Amino acid sequence: MEKLNFSYPASTAVANRVHVGVVASGDLEVLLEPSGNAGSTVTVTTSVTGFGTVWKSVLDRFFNHFQGAVAVEINDFGATPGLVMLRLEQAAEALRS
Repeated sequence: MEKLNFSYPASTAVANRVHVGVVASGDLEVLLEPSGNAGSTVTVTTSVTGFGTVWKSVLDRFFNHFQGAVAVEINDFGATPGLVMLRLEQAAEALRS
């Protein structure tokens, strides 16, 4: 298991919690909650080690357009980068609805 931590600036307050996905083979869960500060934090717990630069690239792309101030917890069990982005987008959409 590997634990990765990232931080991003944010400009929009978030009021709700969101949970999408499940921790299962080839999948992951994303938990978002209001961070209560001016930035976003991401904690990734993954069963696949050595992919920190890939995680950073996917998260950089997501936070390039998502400006919500959130604390994100991602629990991964071997999801592909495309699935990671899908789950993040699902969580962002759930915040908007």
